[in-house]
Amino acid sequence: MEQRALGSSGLQVGCVGLGGMPLSLAGHPDEAAGIRVIHAALDAGMTLIDTADVYCVDDDDLGANERLIARALDQWSGDRDALVLATKGGCQRPGGSWTVNGRPEHLTAACERSLSALGVEVIDLYQLHAPDDHIPFAESVGALARLREAGKIRHVGLSNVSVEEIEQARGIVEVVSVQNRCNPFDRGSFARGVVRRCNELGIAFLPHSPVGGHRSQGRVASDPHLGALAARRGASPFEVCLAWLLALTPVMIPIPGASRQVSARSSAAAAELRLSAEEVAELSAAFGVSGWRA
Repeated sequence: MEQRALGSSGLQVGCVGLGGMPLSLAGHPDEAAGIRVIHAALDAGMTLIDTADVYCVDDDDLGANERLIARALDQWSGDRDALVLATKGGCQRPGGSWTVNGRPEHLTAACERSLSALGVEVIDLYQLHAPDDHIPFAESVGALARLREAGKIRHVGLSNVSVEEIEQARGIVEVVSVQNRCNPFDRGSFARGVVRRCNELGIAFLPHSPVGGHRSQGRVASDPHLGALAARRGASPFEVCLAWLLALTPVMIPIPGASRQVSARSSAAAAELRLSAEEVAELSAAFGVSGWRA
C-alpha cells in the first residue's frame, strides 16, 4: 500500500487506515469477529489504526475498542513495529450518550487509561476528540502538550476543529494531524478551509466517516456519480469514494470503519485504485468541491 507522511511526525503510514469505532458500539460483532476484522485490515496493508476511549457502549465500558485492538495485536503475526496507534480523549459516554469533556484533568486521566487499555508505554498519536465549549481551547491543548512533554504521547492531533482552532493549537504544540468528518456529502471541512489549511501546512488530514459512516453510507452506495465511475472501473462506489479523497491531496489519509472483513479489504483495495485527473475533476464538480484550494 502507498505510504503517506503522518504530518511532521516523521512516521509513514498506509494511505488508508482503519477506524475502530464500529467494532465496539452497540450492535458490534463479538470479540473474535472483531479481531478477524482488524487482522484483515492489517494483512491488507493498513498500518494506521484509529480508536478512542469512548468507542464503547457507555461510560462503564470505557476503553473497550482500545482493549480489543490490543488483544488483536497480541494475536497478530505481522510486524507490530510497523503500526501506528492513534487514540483520542476528551469525550464521555454517560448512559450511552456523547458528551464533551476537555478539562485538563480529564484528559490526563483519560490518557493514562488509554495507555493501560492499549498496553503501551507511549501512545503514537493522541488526539483531542473535540473542543469543549465550557473550557478554553488552549487549556485542553495545553494538557496534550504536557502529556507529550511527559513522554506519555509521541504526537498531538486534533479532531472536529476549525482553521482558527488549528492555528491556536499550533501556537501551543506541534500538531501533526486533524481528524474531521469528511465525505462527498459532509463537505464542511472543504467549505471552511480545513482541508486547504492542512494541505498548506503539511498536516495529515484524517477524514472520519469517509464513506458516509452510519449517517450517509447509503448515499455513497446509491450515488449515481460514484456508481457510474465504479461500474466503469470495476470497483465499488465505496472504493471510488476513497480513491477520490486520496487523489485530492497527499495529506489525505482516510480512516474508514469496518465491522466485516470484506469491508476492511475493500477499503484497503481503494488504495490501489488510481483515478485519472479527469475522473477526479468529474467527481469534485459533482460534489461541489472543485474550488477547495482557492
